[in-house]
Amino acid sequence: MDGLTEADYKALAEICPGGMFRNVELAKISQWRIGGRADVILRPNSGEQVSALRRWFNERSIRHVVIGLTSNLLFADEGLHVPCIQIGQRMSGIQVRGNEVIAQAGVWVPVFARRMMQAGLTGAEHICGIPGTLGGLGCMNGGSQRKNIASNVLSVKSVDVSGCLVERSREECKFAYRKSIYQTNDEIIAEVKLHFESAEQSKVRSAMLSILKDRRSKFPRKEANCGSVFKSNPAMYEDVGPPGRVIERLGLKGYRVGNALVSLQHANFFIASGRTKAVDMLQLISEIRYAVYATTGHLMETEVQFVTEDGMIVPM
Repeated sequence: MDGLTEADYKALAEICPGGMFRNVELAKISQWRIGGRADVILRPNSGEQVSALRRWFNERSIRHVVIGLTSNLLFADEGLHVPCIQIGQRMSGIQVRGNEVIAQAGVWVPVFARRMMQAGLTGAEHICGIPGTLGGLGCMNGGSQRKNIASNVLSVKSVDVSGCLVERSREECKFAYRKSIYQTNDEIIAEVKLHFESAEQSKVRSAMLSILKDRRSKFPRKEANCGSVFKSNPAMYEDVGPPGRVIERLGLKGYRVGNALVSLQHANFFIASGRTKAVDMLQLISEIRYAVYATTGHLMETEVQFVTEDGMIVPM
């Protein structure tokens, strides 16, 4: 258990009014619909609340874990037994000021992309179908069509483990391909400032519709999945192609372990069919990775990470 007393829960509820939830079924909030119960999830509505929560935990030396909308996470079957801060809908404000945009980290990426289109701004079209938060996108320097969000970032505000607010320029964020400083410094992205060029709304909308149509034809939207399981490594891409194509060539579409299976529609998407256990998904990922490595010599890294019951977020 998380070891918190009823007095602790009362204090946390005062820091994060209306945003504390106990005994949460992780399978109900997981994109994969996998996982046991979380003892407590805290959903702040501002960077100030994030700061106050982290300060409270730091002063008491209480470990905690931070998540977004779970699109790149696999939760343990045993659940989550440390306090969890979830950045999501309660932190989803967007301010458009000409070509500059300030957005909270919890805004859902497709909503953000649509707002940019409505504002007559171009540059966010490539993220319109990515099912995650802006904070998660920034942390992973995510994107599609060989693009990334860092190209539009001006600065990022985050909260460190002691609760202090930190602001960094794009250069200080150390963005690289699917990487940033936030993957290793244990800070929570709270807000992102971005710049986009002006464009005709109709052209931006047309581009977004084209991208979404293409995604619908390629990716399983209605089945429980976390998006791409393996990263598209540039060296591997040039040598043998992207992960999905390589997995398909090996005849592994539909391969399954328990109720975890490789999508028949796109081989880099793994489906949770019915009641699926995390251990089965972990085994499936391991077997597919080994098969690709044995055939190509490329050891694929995962986009998705595993959340242990004691709150460690680890690569798979």
